[in-house]
Amino acid sequence: MIDPELASQAVRLAMGQGATDAECTLAEGEEFSAQVRMRALETLKDAGSRRAGLRVLVGRRVGSAHTSDLSSAGLRQMVESALAVAAISTEDPHADLPDASELGALSGDLQLYSADILSIDTPARIQAALDTEEAALSWDPRITNSEGASFNAYTGVRVFANSRGFLGSYRTSSCSLSATPVARQGDAMERDFWYSSARSHSQLESPLAVGRHAAERTVRRLGARKVPTQKVPVIFDSVTARSLIGNIFDAVEGDSIYRKASFLEGKLGERVASGNVTVIDDGCMPGLFGTSPFDDEGVPSRRTVVIDRGVLQSYLLNSYSARKLGLRTTGNAARGITGNAGVGHGNFFLQKGERSPEEMIRGVRQGLYVTELIGQGVNVVTGDYSRGAVGLWIENGEFAYPVSEITIAANLRQMLMDVEAAGSDLEFRGSVASPTVLIREMTVSGS
Repeated sequence: MIDPELASQAVRLAMGQGATDAECTLAEGEEFSAQVRMRALETLKDAGSRRAGLRVLVGRRVGSAHTSDLSSAGLRQMVESALAVAAISTEDPHADLPDASELGALSGDLQLYSADILSIDTPARIQAALDTEEAALSWDPRITNSEGASFNAYTGVRVFANSRGFLGSYRTSSCSLSATPVARQGDAMERDFWYSSARSHSQLESPLAVGRHAAERTVRRLGARKVPTQKVPVIFDSVTARSLIGNIFDAVEGDSIYRKASFLEGKLGERVASGNVTVIDDGCMPGLFGTSPFDDEGVPSRRTVVIDRGVLQSYLLNSYSARKLGLRTTGNAARGITGNAGVGHGNFFLQKGERSPEEMIRGVRQGLYVTELIGQGVNVVTGDYSRGAVGLWIENGEFAYPVSEITIAANLRQMLMDVEAAGSDLEFRGSVASPTVLIREMTVSGS
């Protein structure tokens, strides 16, 4: 495993050569992927990497460099390159590191790493992908093809050190199974997918469960039709609702706010959504994908209520955007291996409600249940929202038939105000999560 002291060594080298502050990130990882299609192995990847990234400040001038050579000579070259960039960069009055009083890390086991992933050998990983696809292909005779299935795994370690006394590291692991079957009925073909992901192999859904659910989602799309253009209630399933929560993150992250590129800029303390909307960012939840003991500036992860029952309570900030806005960091710095930190999220989610998805569907006389979104038609500056959609039409509280080749449109400002219910089915399959969401009214454009 990578030696954390290498990060401190790089910081000391930079300070010894004229940097006024410095921070270094080390990352080491092993990545595995087995892709199968139509019952045969298609691609296999098993690769490892070790990298270091350095960011230096010389006064208010910033320079960055990175390397995969972690020898003493490689670190020295990285330091020299970063200082050379700083020498020719423009001064930024807001460039700095977090104050030493803001640095630290969560203690205790956050359940980010599980050794059981390493106990699954390559043949078993390939077989898991094959079994997942087989479960989908054999579920219904109308499933005649496949875009493939996969087993993926990752184990790694991340180290961060800076010149204000911080040194921390943590290990992570993850694995996933997925399948994308294709169904045919007459001349019509449809595809859909399902997946499972977890920090440990023991927490993955079985290949049978993943494959069959992917098949069910695919078959129910057969016979899709358009619907006339109209305004109706729209229900986003828990998969598509995650994209709505992602739109909210884009509107509350500090870079968008200080650039005045968000429809939520200047709205702190104001009602921006219905009382059914509580959005939380929590980087402390054990075992989840958005959890870490500290952010990418060495600030402890934390729980931040962003929207509380419709009222905007907080933006998400790193130290740079906090300084630009005259606020304090919320521990949301994120970066790759080097460069200036951006703003990221921990586990960013819509708090669940009390109604099940089935109850929500039964309460809709006529409307749309969305299972897939297409395109990127969301403007976070104005809130304008228009995306292609696929789903199921609801008549008198029941699914009537599948629909496709339609567009749903509204404005995010109004959509947030029109959230009638958040479902009880909150589930974390990634760092952004949402239960099923019912929007009072949107325009569905079809035939």
